[in-house]
Amino acid sequence: MQGLIVAAGQGTRLRDIARSKPLALVQGKPLIEHVIEAGCEAGVERFVVVTGYEGGRVERFLRRLSARTGTPIATVRNLAWERANGVSVIVAEPFLDDRFVLLMADHLVEPLLISELLAVEPAHGEVILAVDKRLNNPLVDLADVTRVSTDGERIAAIGKNLEPYDAFDTGVFLACHSLIDAIRDDIATGGVGGISGGMTRLAARGLARAFDIGERFWLDVDDPAAHSQAERRRA
Repeated sequence: MQGLIVAAGQGTRLRDIARSKPLALVQGKPLIEHVIEAGCEAGVERFVVVTGYEGGRVERFLRRLSARTGTPIATVRNLAWERANGVSVIVAEPFLDDRFVLLMADHLVEPLLISELLAVEPAHGEVILAVDKRLNNPLVDLADVTRVSTDGERIAAIGKNLEPYDAFDTGVFLACHSLIDAIRDDIATGGVGGISGGMTRLAARGLARAFDIGERFWLDVDDPAAHSQAERRRA
């Protein structure tokens, strides 16, 4: 299985901790290294990482990480890194297999969350999003998290300010090229080109499924409070 990691954004809310969010240290190790380690433990064999802001520094670190661990890590630069995160997925398209697991460079994720998602069999053209249905999860930033509304296993709607909702987007997807096509469609019709915009279009076609992570751990390390939570977590 191939992993795609989006690592292009600026990460302004962590600027006091690190110039580059993917390289922000958590328990002495860069965030993106934690993400790659979790993917490898879950069965991901090789990675494509989309860089952008501070791209040179991130790419140099990933080259050293690849040499040190033997994990194949390719990089591609998103020159439009200020745009929505779906643009990074489009940029990676020439390097992607038919199926891949999509991860965020700033999300710490329990490896079992990924491996259990990878065990799910998707339908043709379907994208499966790992969702957290614990609406009282204290690690979730309600002001920033992407919300999800489900109908059984189907995703009915997804968005930052969605009401009502019954789940949270963990940033882990079992994806395919239909997501890229849907993001392109979103841009072509005036959308910003975010991953959520693509998922909204797939949901309208019955091609977006939710996978409940149960009690598995995940944390969006997007600000100093979340970074402190990550530092305190026991491995």
